[in-house]
Amino acid sequence: MRYFLIPTLAAAFAVCGAVAEEARTTVEDRTDVNVTVYSAGLGLVRDVRAVSLPTGGVELEFVDVAGEIRPETVGLRSLTSEDSVAVLEQNYEYDLMSPRKLMEKYVGEEVRLVSFSEDLGFESVDARLLSVNEGEVYEVDGEIYLGHPGNVVLPSVPENLYSRPTLVWLLENEIAQQELELTYLTRGITWEADYVINLARDDRSMELAGWITLDNRSGAAYENAQLKLVAGEPHIVQPRAPQRDMLMQRTAAAEAAAVAMPEQEAFAEYHLYTMPRRTTIGENQKKQLALLDAANIVCEKTYELRGRQEYFFSRYQQREDTLRPTVHLTFKNEEGNNLGMPLPEGTMRVYQEDSEGMLLFAGEDRIQHTPRDEEVRIRMGDAFDVVGERVQTEFDRIANNVWESAFEITLRNHKDSAVDVDIVENLPGDWSMVENSHDFERRDAYTAVFPVEVPARGEVTVEYRIRVRR
Repeated sequence: MRYFLIPTLAAAFAVCGAVAEEARTTVEDRTDVNVTVYSAGLGLVRDVRAVSLPTGGVELEFVDVAGEIRPETVGLRSLTSEDSVAVLEQNYEYDLMSPRKLMEKYVGEEVRLVSFSEDLGFESVDARLLSVNEGEVYEVDGEIYLGHPGNVVLPSVPENLYSRPTLVWLLENEIAQQELELTYLTRGITWEADYVINLARDDRSMELAGWITLDNRSGAAYENAQLKLVAGEPHIVQPRAPQRDMLMQRTAAAEAAAVAMPEQEAFAEYHLYTMPRRTTIGENQKKQLALLDAANIVCEKTYELRGRQEYFFSRYQQREDTLRPTVHLTFKNEEGNNLGMPLPEGTMRVYQEDSEGMLLFAGEDRIQHTPRDEEVRIRMGDAFDVVGERVQTEFDRIANNVWESAFEITLRNHKDSAVDVDIVENLPGDWSMVENSHDFERRDAYTAVFPVEVPARGEVTVEYRIRVRR
């Protein structure tokens, strides 16, 4: 997209024998704003404003748009009468005012240098600004000065320099009182889901609270906005040229909404969550909104001890003891389990009460977008009171590409209750079980699983012989 300076706008009408009258709208004219945020860090803004416009040719400045706007996505239309406004030209002005920009605009121009001393008070002298590269250079009475200890006074604000990002349109307008709708995509606004699980002492039930964490660094605020969130991964074309950076500072804010929960619906190949009430999204603000609240969810804690493929192709001399099974929490995301809502990608944190009733952190894991009626599986950490030991008891290479080996895997449970442990063996694609002391499940072509119940304060040894071919 090409960007033209404002004088070009007036010149365009001059060619047609007309003069463009100027108009300006700010956030004070806003009557409605909707923000739809995608999990990929993109926001769709719908900004509606009531604007008074001259009829005929109009040069309209639309102030208070997002600093991270994607100008090529901008759309403008009249809600008053669809055909009453014609857009002839559009410009995005992001040459924002700053001390450096002001100085650059006055290179080669006359400025005034002001200094102060206790003896003489304020003194000023006229100078010509010659350069701002790696520092200011001035000419005063034919002499060159490098820098200045006082202040530089400029006669006025240069043209085409804006204090805030601004869209400028060249319009042909037919109605004086217009309700204009601006839509655009902006970078810098993201959301993610955070979940808190309160796990019961018996590990069989849980409560789940979900929160939306919204982070706005788009360079604009959205007051009393209708907020929608899209969970999914829409394809986004990456720009060829690098995008400019904007330095932002973050502030934190949390707003609880424990009564009304968002409504969700399927949208294209994604899921759309509509917040039940309007909210103000501040610039450089982090905000939290309630997503879900469910109790009496049936869950199961399981343990998993995983092997490695290299066990089966060589003589494994080392005895591995005090192996730590990983601990997993699983539950069904279905209506019969007091859930059944599509869960956006996010982090689930698990808490559990101790003997005194105090909630303690028990682990966290990240889930992917999870449709309803699917199982959620969270890795909480490594077991402490359940340990394993692996020993390779035999190994034989019976052909150039065929190996046979035998293993003993001992599980010891130091808890006061029995636990279920899955011994998961990661195998090559061509294998066969020759002997086994316990039943196993062929989960897929590369995985054999021995589900084992280990009694309280007891141990179980699983033995098997396996043949693999590479």
